[in-house]
Amino acid sequence: MLESLLVPTGIVALAEIGDKTQLLALLLAARFRKPWPIIFGIIVATLANHFAAGAVGNWVASFFSAATLSWILAASFVAVALWTLVPDKLDDDESSSLKRYGPFLTTLIAFFLAEMGDKTQVATVMLAAQYPSFVMVVIGTTLGMLIANVPVVLAGNFAADRLPLTLIRRLAATAFALLAIYAAYQAMKLSGII
Repeated sequence: MLESLLVPTGIVALAEIGDKTQLLALLLAARFRKPWPIIFGIIVATLANHFAAGAVGNWVASFFSAATLSWILAASFVAVALWTLVPDKLDDDESSSLKRYGPFLTTLIAFFLAEMGDKTQVATVMLAAQYPSFVMVVIGTTLGMLIANVPVVLAGNFAADRLPLTLIRRLAATAFALLAIYAAYQAMKLSGII
């Protein structure tokens, strides 16, 4: 049960570094200069988005055998590992039109929309399919988002000033690649290959 919380937390925290939603957090913090409404907006948006993604992952898992699901997860983790290496860019217009709603509502809407189809949402679907407690996965992925975004909101672009973003992306991609290897290993065990 603890693994259902800790693994998603770490995976999403790594995947979120340099992601467009982290850039969005930085932009919102610079525009509003009110960190707490922005942080609460991130929490609510992420919980809503990742709860839906977790429910989909949990539902999809019911259609496949454990071995097939492990093969699908292995391939998905490889795809997300490669996707993590591609830098995200934030369209400035994405949040500027929402500014009139204030920091909380602007953050809530912008984060929810920015997470649609994002790698952390895809990771949430995959992790919820892999782990039995999708509620713990959603809590973990939300914590991962907060670990990556709250420092940006509170202290600006702290991590990017000290570590090259390319290194951070490579570390995140390595984490997903390791998950792919583990999922492939589980698939081979379940398939009777090893």
